[in-house]
Amino acid sequence: MNARAGIWSAFVATWRAMLADKGALTLLFVGCVAYSFFYPLPYSKEIVQRVPVAVVDQDRSAMSRQLTRFAMAHPALDVVAVAPDLPAVQQQLWRGDIMGVLIIPQGLQSDVLAGRAAQAQVAGNGLYLMLNKVALNGLAEVVGTVSAGIELKRLAAGTPSAAQAAAQRAPVRLDAVPLFNVSEGYGAYVVPGVATLIVQQTLLIGMTMLFGTWFQRKSFPLQAGHTARGYVGMLLAFASVALLNCCYFFGFVFWFQDYPRGGNFGGMLVLLVLFSLTVAAFGMLLGMLFRTRERGTQLMIATSMPVLFLAGLTWPVDLMPAPLQALRWLLPSTAGIQGFVALNQLGASLHEIRHEISGLLLLLTACVAIGACRWRALARCETDAAKMPDM
Repeated sequence: MNARAGIWSAFVATWRAMLADKGALTLLFVGCVAYSFFYPLPYSKEIVQRVPVAVVDQDRSAMSRQLTRFAMAHPALDVVAVAPDLPAVQQQLWRGDIMGVLIIPQGLQSDVLAGRAAQAQVAGNGLYLMLNKVALNGLAEVVGTVSAGIELKRLAAGTPSAAQAAAQRAPVRLDAVPLFNVSEGYGAYVVPGVATLIVQQTLLIGMTMLFGTWFQRKSFPLQAGHTARGYVGMLLAFASVALLNCCYFFGFVFWFQDYPRGGNFGGMLVLLVLFSLTVAAFGMLLGMLFRTRERGTQLMIATSMPVLFLAGLTWPVDLMPAPLQALRWLLPSTAGIQGFVALNQLGASLHEIRHEISGLLLLLTACVAIGACRWRALARCETDAAKMPDM
């Protein structure tokens, strides 16, 4: 049997074993499909809108009514109540019926017309951080917009044109344009990175399940045996699963969920192949350490969240202890998450992610070297077991 035929035989045998194992089949293929719809679901709205708020109008003037109208027109706010006093609104706030309150004090319009400093108060429900932030920012924008309008009218009275008044009001213009996360939503920020972790963890769980089953049965599904050809064929089979799942996420899910994508397509393909091979080699090395079907699953599930934090996506790398900053590169997801986000979302070049590529190459080399030694050790064990006489 030549080398190419031996590798192909091991490749096909591994695929047959994966398809014959219902548990592994569910994790390796169905798991990614289920996660692709389940995980982004809580972030489908992307931006919080129509947060319920109330207005306490103690001034009952034309200016207070203008503030109320602006609050009703704000896209992030939903004015559900306008009350003349505070106690009734406080009860709504404590019950969670509203997330914020705009308090317009008595005499607000008189102070503004007299040129005195006037103040309006905003209060929020700190129990829900996201809703509280949107409510307070929205109400503050309402007050700021009305205040700017009043200032423009005063400046217009002393200048020849409204354009000059606007220029004096804001001599330096600021235009905020989000470049990559154009919706500024949490889903577009976290899901592209977590998708890489999902591919890795589902593959590792499925592989450790298969290896545990093969060890328990004392039978590996390889006609080529524990040879170099068998190792390479199995490695390519598992890498093809990771490659298919990555293509599904980056090619379909991101388009379907309308996440930022397509920054550097060619570079992403290169990283896809390297990441798939590295995860497969890492999984084979890990699988050869377990002798039961359940142990690898327990380890992968328990470590999924720490692995995400170590990747530096949701936790600043500089705040990690120095040993963790170095050890985190022993996981394929660290370089994979940073590299895929940079290529697919930010449009980086391969040169700009050279550290991630180098990390994956070194990890792949180490996993293949150690895994091949372990693979040969398994071959020797099988040979010794075959030579032992039956009792």
